[in-house]
Amino acid sequence: MARTIKIDNALQKRFSKQEKKKKKDLISYFLIVCEGEKTEPNYFKSFPKKVGKIVFDLEFDGGGISTLKVVEKAIDLRDNSTRKYDRVWAVFDKDSFKSSSFNSAIKKAESNNIYCAWSNEAFELWYLLHFHNRITPMSRKDYKNAIEECINSKLPKSSKKFVYKKNDNKFKALLDKYGNVDNAIKWARDLSLTINDEKFADHNPQTMVFKLVEELLGKSEELNQELIEKFG
Repeated sequence: MARTIKIDNALQKRFSKQEKKKKKDLISYFLIVCEGEKTEPNYFKSFPKKVGKIVFDLEFDGGGISTLKVVEKAIDLRDNSTRKYDRVWAVFDKDSFKSSSFNSAIKKAESNNIYCAWSNEAFELWYLLHFHNRITPMSRKDYKNAIEECINSKLPKSSKKFVYKKNDNKFKALLDKYGNVDNAIKWARDLSLTINDEKFADHNPQTMVFKLVEELLGKSEELNQELIEKFG
């Protein structure tokens, strides 16, 4: 007959605490301030709220404000909040804003420890990268047709033609089904490596959205390590 080994109560409590610690979720608090009112927030809200042990608590603000105002609002909300955010992101596009304002917004974000998911010319570049490696300049007015072509080329011929709408809160599901986010991350990162100055407005196409997406997918080694250290 096997012997029953009795564990001291103090040791038992210690083991129980360690076991609970292993199972504890790592809650990551994000503040995401967007230039767009619906397109960007709808996209990021579509991400899973839990990835592995990481639980994402996302808070959104902004909408309908200029590039520099997005960064300034992110700074103000962070500095006046009782919440200690793990990440504060400013999300904005070049669009038709002046190059000087666009460049200044990025520099201000960097100097104030605000993470910046900027795109040149438009956020929709990130969508296109799910389908092919876009390396030539593109006007923001051309994104709609390009996205529709990408999606419709994947749909069965009998399906109703897809029409892109900026505020579509179900669009991420289409990207996940017909596109490839890993390719999008890789191609966006490759584009980012071509930047060797602070004339950000001159770099078209470019998008730093991949950095925020990596974090929300639990693929950022930097954020994951920070959370592990935070929770001990």
